Amino acid sequence: MPNIKSQKKRVITNNKANEANRAKRSRVRGAVKEFNVALENGEIAKAEELLKNAISLINRAKSDGIYTQNNASRKISRLSKALDKAKA
Repeated sequence: MPNIKSQKKRVITNNKANEANRAKRSRVRGAVKEFNVALENGEIAKAEELLKNAISLINRAKSDGIYTQNNASRKISRLSKALDKAKA
């Protein structure tokens, strides 16, 4: 634990930010998992709605700096491609 007052504050704020970022990343993973389950069960209409939700969460996480632009784009692309493949 640091001795300097400002560094003690940094430790606290870093921990809070870490928890918030973990929660946002977890929400994205949960949305992707729901989408994949819907695809596996053949629920295309439900999967389309879940895809919109997942893309929204990924974009919000990207704007918060949790994911890089390329990482977010890759995730969205893979989800969209999986949905297109399931439709065909």
